[in-house]
Amino acid sequence: MNMHTQIAKRIAAALNNELSVNDIQNLLERPKNLGLGDVAFPCFTLAKTLRKSPNSIASDIKHNLSCNLIQEVQVVGGYVNIFYHQPTITHQVLCQIVKEENLYGTHQESKGNVVLDFSSPNIAKPFSMGHLRSTVIGNALANIAEKNGYQAIRINHIGDWGTQFGKLIIAYRKWGDQKVIEAAPIEELLKIYVKFHEEAEQDDTLNEQGRAAFKALEDGDGEALALWQWFRDASLEEFKTIYQLLGINFDSFAGEAFYNDKMTAVVKELKEKDLLVQSDGAYVVEIDNMPPCLITKTDGATLYATRDLAAAFYRKQQYDPKKIFYVVGNEQSLHFKQLFNVIEKMGYDWAKDLQHVPFGMILKDGKKMSTRKGKIVLLAEVLTEAIATAKRNIEEKNPNLVEKENIARQVGVGAVIFNDLKNDRLHDIDFSIEQMMHFEGETGPYIQYTYARISSLLEKAKEHSYEVSFEALGEQAWPVVLLLEQFPNVIVNAFEQADPSQIAKYALQLARVFNKYYAQNKILVDDSQRTARLAFCHCVAIVLKESLALLGIAAPKKM
Repeated sequence: MNMHTQIAKRIAAALNNELSVNDIQNLLERPKNLGLGDVAFPCFTLAKTLRKSPNSIASDIKHNLSCNLIQEVQVVGGYVNIFYHQPTITHQVLCQIVKEENLYGTHQESKGNVVLDFSSPNIAKPFSMGHLRSTVIGNALANIAEKNGYQAIRINHIGDWGTQFGKLIIAYRKWGDQKVIEAAPIEELLKIYVKFHEEAEQDDTLNEQGRAAFKALEDGDGEALALWQWFRDASLEEFKTIYQLLGINFDSFAGEAFYNDKMTAVVKELKEKDLLVQSDGAYVVEIDNMPPCLITKTDGATLYATRDLAAAFYRKQQYDPKKIFYVVGNEQSLHFKQLFNVIEKMGYDWAKDLQHVPFGMILKDGKKMSTRKGKIVLLAEVLTEAIATAKRNIEEKNPNLVEKENIARQVGVGAVIFNDLKNDRLHDIDFSIEQMMHFEGETGPYIQYTYARISSLLEKAKEHSYEVSFEALGEQAWPVVLLLEQFPNVIVNAFEQADPSQIAKYALQLARVFNKYYAQNKILVDDSQRTARLAFCHCVAIVLKESLALLGIAAPKKM
């Protein structure tokens, strides 16, 4: 049981259970100034219920709040400011981390399945920086879900269907070369795709040919299907190289085409439930306070919404998830609101378990990237450059380092991932390799370097057992201990708010506060307090490594 829960239980008892422990936990705050306590409880929401002033309620709580975890309680302006008993808390937190190691903060009980739909690049197109956000946010959220006791099912809903494939088939027939494409599939397919759109601006009959080719594909034409399958297989092979570099695995690559034979049943059910309305020859489901959801076009063709409905029903039946997360950009927010509303109108209460996890764009020079116009930044190129930059830094600062190639890869890739995840996911972000590779500031390498520094200390010390003691550490260690104590709570909040940036920001804060302690205290001095200092460092290393792991970032022991 974490400290928040223990304190919440004490406050609930002091209030004669007027509020639940869960409600109290949600109200507890962390004061920005340690002079105002380690945790604070505001009494304003209780004033109306209890018919007392917030100050009076706070005074009542203070008089009924005492335990070995609490050193002092103060009443300030309607707040109950609680100061922890530092020796007790330090011993409790550090002993727990030493005992549990990387399981610290893990919810052991099984909570069921969580499905995460993320990454989802389009086949026959390059894996650009534009795909990075969905990929790393989704993977981090899956890791966080597992830490919270869920079984995460990672689904890559590949974009492998649609009119663009008819266009690509025409482009291949006109300008493609099989041997050239086999040598560099994505690069060459992109070239002919861009060429198609350039030519189509002068010759609109190309677009008609593209639509006809896709119709042939939908109708099961053998040659069209063979080309489509080749484009898909070649793309997935190249994508898997990127995923391997990022350290990301998927449980399913079932893309849009997988649901081709599953949409008829959805449309049939919508008809049977009298939810389909004809509108200008098309069929829609009308939804309150938003545009209608288009289910079939005038020619009877299905759309994204039909496909996503089929996917939702398939996933519900196949995995029985407690929750389905769709990690897809901000621009699709209306689509998902419509989708969830349609499922709710169909009478399924599990619609409430569907959640869109939106995010902003990665911008290049302040502008959106476009595959159609060939204006993209390839993720593979960014990762290659980041790894090369990390290697140059290593050659400069630690030329004798063993396994330089591997560590450069961990640092370079980690820098790219962290640069994304440290940001509020709803914000657009401009990326700069130079900025993300710094060993100081808000970067992945800064946290990795802090972990490597502690690992080096522990290796030099060669201690095999640790003794925990607050007295040996002194008050300067207290801000670090407080952060270590908060880790389990941060994990819960990051999941509940679908926000991996909370883990990233936490890791930065922990690294900063520890480095401040390290700058003021010698760790390896051979005295009676040495093992306690090493125990403290050991605990910080465990939590830093686990924080990075949750974000999908490696923690090298040497840099």
